[in-house]
Amino acid sequence: MSGWARPLLLLLAGACGLALLGYGVYFDRRRRNAPDFQRKLRQKRRKEREKAKEHDAELCKMKNIGRVQEFFLQEVQLGEHWLSRGDHKKSVEHLTNAISVCAQPRQLLQVLHNTLPPQVFEMLMRRIPYAKQKQCKGLGESGVMEELREREVKY
Repeated sequence: MSGWARPLLLLLAGACGLALLGYGVYFDRRRRNAPDFQRKLRQKRRKEREKAKEHDAELCKMKNIGRVQEFFLQEVQLGEHWLSRGDHKKSVEHLTNAISVCAQPRQLLQVLHNTLPPQVFEMLMRRIPYAKQKQCKGLGESGVMEELREREVKY
């Protein structure tokens, strides 16, 4: 290249980067200043809280082992579904729910370790303590967790 082409390319790349940054700032400001932005944001957060409450209520309803096993299978299937679609966050959420009610979590973790991509398994391992704590609050009152632990010891 000649002596003037390189600085021209750098100047052009800088201008494109600045234009892209300006585009992002402009539309972000426009979105935030929209009259219904705050209302939509509140509605979205309210729906997420209601969904979380419904999920917690569902966990409290699990009073028998059959329902817990059904919940376990459903969560594993949903985890696999979201993993196949590439949504790792939702997949990890469902798999942690399955692990927290599993009668033999170590064996399940071993299987998941062999089958999941390393970054997804890492996300799963970081999330397990929080999900386990949340699950035990919902299930601890019914005695189902104790019964599951007894079954684990028998096998």
